[in-house]
Formats: sequence, C-alpha cells, structure tokens
Amino acid sequence: MRDCFEVRDDDALGRIGALTVPRADRTVETPALLPVINPNIRTVSPARLEAEFGAEILITNSYIIRSTDDLRERALAEGLHEMLDFSGAIVTDSGSFQLAEYGEIDVTTREILEFQHAIGSDVGTPVDVPTPPDATRETAEADLATTEQALADAEAVDTGEMLVNAPVQGSTHLDLREDAARHADATDLDVFPVGAVVPLMNDYRYADVVDVVAAAKRGLGADCPVHLFGAGHPMMFALAVAMGCDLFDSAAYAIYARDDRYLTVRGTKHLDDLDYFPCECPICTSHTPDDIRAAGDEERERLLAEHNLHVSYGELRRIKGAIREGNLLELVETRARSHPAMLDGYRALLDHARQLERHDPATKGSFFYTSTESARRPEVVRHHDRIGRLDAPDRLLLTEGNAPSGDRFDAAWRLLPPFGPVPRALSETYPFTAELPDRTDAAACEAAARGVAALVDANPDTDVTIAHDDWPDSALALVPDSVTVERLGARPDRDGA
Repeated sequence: MRDCFEVRDDDALGRIGALTVPRADRTVETPALLPVINPNIRTVSPARLEAEFGAEILITNSYIIRSTDDLRERALAEGLHEMLDFSGAIVTDSGSFQLAEYGEIDVTTREILEFQHAIGSDVGTPVDVPTPPDATRETAEADLATTEQALADAEAVDTGEMLVNAPVQGSTHLDLREDAARHADATDLDVFPVGAVVPLMNDYRYADVVDVVAAAKRGLGADCPVHLFGAGHPMMFALAVAMGCDLFDSAAYAIYARDDRYLTVRGTKHLDDLDYFPCECPICTSHTPDDIRAAGDEERERLLAEHNLHVSYGELRRIKGAIREGNLLELVETRARSHPAMLDGYRALLDHARQLERHDPATKGSFFYTSTESARRPEVVRHHDRIGRLDAPDRLLLTEGNAPSGDRFDAAWRLLPPFGPVPRALSETYPFTAELPDRTDAAACEAAARGVAALVDANPDTDVTIAHDDWPDSALALVPDSVTVERLGARPDRDGA
C-alpha cells in the first residue's frame, strides 16, 4: 500500500482522495489542478493562485530552472518555495518535454532528481521518454525500455521525503501501457503520470485518451494516484476523473489567454466572438467582453487567464460534488454533449464498463437515465452479471405493468428498462429506483432484453413470460425464443432511435 494516497469517496473510477506530500507538510485533496508555472513568465503569480484560487499544488519545470543561470542560482540559494512565493506543494518536471520536442537533453535522471531535491521540490520526476501517439511498436518498446531504466535509476537516488513520479508510457499500444503501469506500480515510487497524451487531446482523440488511461489503470493498483500529464482543459476533466485520474496540470489557462481564448466546460471560445460572458466567475461578472477587448495586452491576458482558472477550479469542485452525490456519470453524460469527440470519449468509457463496475459503489442516491448511453452504464452491467443469483420460480411473469391477479404465475417481477427483470422486493433499492423518461428509447429496451436473456440462461427450467409496453423490434429480437411475449399496449411516438 502507498502511504501517500488515501481514497475517501468514489464513483465509477473517480475518487476524492488525499495525497500526502510530506516534504511540503501538505495533504492535497484530489482531484486537483496543478497550474503550470513557467519560471520566466508568470501570468498569475503563485502567491495569488494560492490566496485567491485556493491552489494547493502547482508544477514547474526544473530543467528550465537548471538550464538558466540566474534561475538556477536563485533556486539553489533560496529554495523553490521562496523563489516562487508559494507555500503549497510543488511538483517539478524533468525536461522530458524538451526531450520529446528537441530529441536530446543534457541531464540524467540522477542529476535532475538530485537537483530537484536540492532546490526543494516536493514531487520530482525522472527523465522518461514520452513516445508520441501512433509510434511504431518497435519505437514504443525501445522508448519504454529507456523509461523503465529511468524508473530504476530514480529508485536508486536518495530523495528523502520528496515524492517521485513514475511515468507510464507506451504510446497508443494498449498492452504496452498496461505492462508499463504494472512495472511502475512494482517500484517504490509514489505518483503515476500517464504521459504523452497531449497530442491526442490536441487532435480531439478523447476516445483514444480513455483507452490509454484504461490500460494504465488496469496495470496500477487502486492505491496509486494517477496524474494525467498535460490535461488542462476543463471540458474533459469529468471524463478523465471518471476513468480514474486524480491530478491534472494546466498550462492552458495561460497559453490560451495569450491568444485571447476563453475556456468553458463546453469548449473554447475566442474573445472576439463573445457578446456576453456565459459565466458567473468574478472576472465575468465585473467585466463585459468589450471591457476586456479594450484592455491592454498584459491586462487582457491576465483577466482571461484568471477566468480560465476560475472555470477550471469550479469544474473540479463540481466533479467532487458529483462523486460525493454518486452522480459523476450523469455529469460526464452532460459534458459529452458538448462536442462529438467528447461523446466518442464517453462511449469509449462505457466500452470499459466492466472495469468501472469493479470499483463503482453498489449503492448511491439515484440512477438517472439521461441518454442512450445510460443503458451501458456499470450499474446495468452489474445487474446482468448478477441476475443468475436470483431465485426464479417455475412460472414467472416479467411485466412493465402492474402485477396481475390470479394464480397463472408463481411470481410477477418488474420488467424495468434498461435493467430487465427486477424482483419487486428489490424495487426500492439502488439502482432500481431509477428515474426514467416516459418515452424509453430502444437502447434501454434492448438492454432490458439482454437482462431477460441472462435470467433465462441462468434458469433454463423457468417458464418466462414478458409483458412489454410497445418494445421496438430490435429489443424483441434479443428475447430468447423460449420466452412468451405479450404486449401491454401501444405507446405513441416510439421509434428505434
């Protein structure tokens, strides 16, 4: 078990956790945002990030500091906390980004970790190799071998109380990602960044991001804090948290502001295109778009960066509330409607529903069916997997209507899309208290039919009848031939969408 991380609440693979950073004498609540601080450019000062935005942790680049004479001397003389004027936890990157960009750097893992320790970093990083997406397997394997050697080198460095990252690489080769994660978990390192995903996010390949993270999570233990390197846009925080990511570093708040770009949880807008601010943060309630357009370059950049930070921190608070309330996936579904690529990402997440189900709490507040994707949620998968445990009578009616009078059947259970057969004794337990639309779609009926098939498969001697309320043909085709099918009555405007 890793003593530095404790999970306190969870929903899907998302969790509210406590990351103990002993060198900073801080415990950081996750999911957490790490604003990226460029040592040479401070759009919003670290002191203001801490005092006004509640930042508990940030990240800066130790390679830049080490390679810049005046920064290096100041950091060694003053320490990183005093130099940046920040009392929270400070994570330092190693130069791996520069390695990926320029192909070569003049520092080893031992040298950079010793430097990070000397300047007072709280979480250090070895020199891993960020293999870009779609690299050949040969390249990914060679780079991964170099990264794994870097992890071994990191283990050999005396870092005292400084935590150390163990990056998980492997490009888009999912088996390599899983193997890399398992290897990283076997080390005595502390935090586990999933690296080289920024190009995927830049290309809106959110489904591939989900698959990469899912592979890494399969190789990591539940006690491993996971950092999604470079994931700084608030529109994808909920999706990434649901997949099990705990830490996010963001340079986007500042980089986007320099280009007059305005972040929202539904995407990015350009300042020139805004007539109104769709936000309630302090910047947007005290300024109009015209005000900010009229400001000088530095002032405009600062104001936009501050808005971008407010939106990012606000989204993480919203996500934590959703985890605590047990409706994280409903929030993900809402965010998925902001962009087709986000919907691809959510559908990819549900491709891993069985992986999510192993960690998803069995009891929550309520299940809201809000889209066709709800039919594939972990709660539905769990019910279908466990339906064989139910003690089915000899003659069973499954009905969307009321229980009939008479003795034709030994029992009458609910036929509840998307779950399927539900004994009435379980009707008031989660998730069968689900809130469903009156116009249930085909996906919910099809999922319910798969539940019927699972029950029949587990109870081949039971005589099953279903009474459905105008199910579409696509759902009825999934009902086993041995089942007697009756129709309660036509429902208007039912289609197969």
